[in-house]
Amino acid sequence: MKLSYQMLNMNTKIPKGFLFSTAEAAIKKPGRKDLALICSERECVMSGMFTTNAVKAAPVKLDMKRVKTGKGQAIIINSGNANACSGEQGMRDAREMAAITASSLKLKESRVYVCSTGVIGTPMPMERIRPKIGELARNLGKATIDDAAAAIMTTDTFPKIVSRRIKLGGKTVMISGVCKGAGMICPAMATMLCFIMTDARIDKSALDTALKGAVRKSFNRITIDGDMSTNDTVLVMANGMAGNELIEKKSPAFNAFASALAAVSYALSKLIVQDGEGATKFVEVEIKNARNDADAEKGAFAIANSMLVKTALYGNDANWGRLMAALGCSGMAIKEGKIDIALNGVKTASKGMSTGRDKEANEKLRSKEIKISIDLHLGEGSAKVLTCDLTGDYVKINAGYRT
Repeated sequence: MKLSYQMLNMNTKIPKGFLFSTAEAAIKKPGRKDLALICSERECVMSGMFTTNAVKAAPVKLDMKRVKTGKGQAIIINSGNANACSGEQGMRDAREMAAITASSLKLKESRVYVCSTGVIGTPMPMERIRPKIGELARNLGKATIDDAAAAIMTTDTFPKIVSRRIKLGGKTVMISGVCKGAGMICPAMATMLCFIMTDARIDKSALDTALKGAVRKSFNRITIDGDMSTNDTVLVMANGMAGNELIEKKSPAFNAFASALAAVSYALSKLIVQDGEGATKFVEVEIKNARNDADAEKGAFAIANSMLVKTALYGNDANWGRLMAALGCSGMAIKEGKIDIALNGVKTASKGMSTGRDKEANEKLRSKEIKISIDLHLGEGSAKVLTCDLTGDYVKINAGYRT
């Protein structure tokens, strides 16, 4: 199930002009790097999307304001503490992290973004973080993208890195992304931090549009446990150092760039699900021929978030009745007598009735990758959602998260 570190980092490429640094501030516990700095040699066009949770961490509130300018150059990230539910002191801490970073790098403070992940409701240990920010600045360029991806992890079991190269008007453009996330994963947005860097030259409006499209089909289509975080953030930095002609929404190159960004986002979101806390199986839920796409998405999420479905998958039990029950309470339009269900290619239900092939499907469920395919025969709507099984290890990980 788990991807090896070496597999994730084979042939990793970095867009021109991006530098990395990491440091250990012992934010939650000593013995690992828990601060990361991503910085571009040039000012970047910035775009971002954030959690829709009504409870937002201080760094999210700060970044939501700054991204409106469409400009940025550096992101400082810490793991081990979410800086959420931390009141006015939390906002002061987030601003101070940005201010020290900006001063150390000789940047405008408004060009520095802050992201945090970890325990909610615990004050930031600024006495340990402050002196380490200068160290990050001094060592900028000495760390790799792999180091940065590792430093932002919490319950993740491996760093998550994806890169793509595309040709735009004779110029080679790189898009590389890192993310963290293994638990508290539920869409709008899925709980995680993601930082995407590109050397493409693109305007703010085009980058915003490309990012929204990419997130809609990736980070907003994954779920592990149905819990939405206070800190979800995706930030994209575009520094223009590839030298391509400016990409605008009407540019011939826009679709190619948007497709590449979507591919990077989808690959990163898939890694998050594969690393689901305690998970042993990667699961794709596909709803076909629903009344419309919105209905299909409702049904897919109802199945993907069902504890009964997820535990059945862990137990290799082709209990398709649980899928039917989840569809029935999803709020989507269905006609029971039209529903077909297949598990890894084995049709277990036809027109809402058993096919008698449960034992055969049980064997198919022993695979590490599961495909649930449901045909509603009602219209042309469709949706895919990525999830995982639910195991006892998930309970153990989260029962001891703060200890």
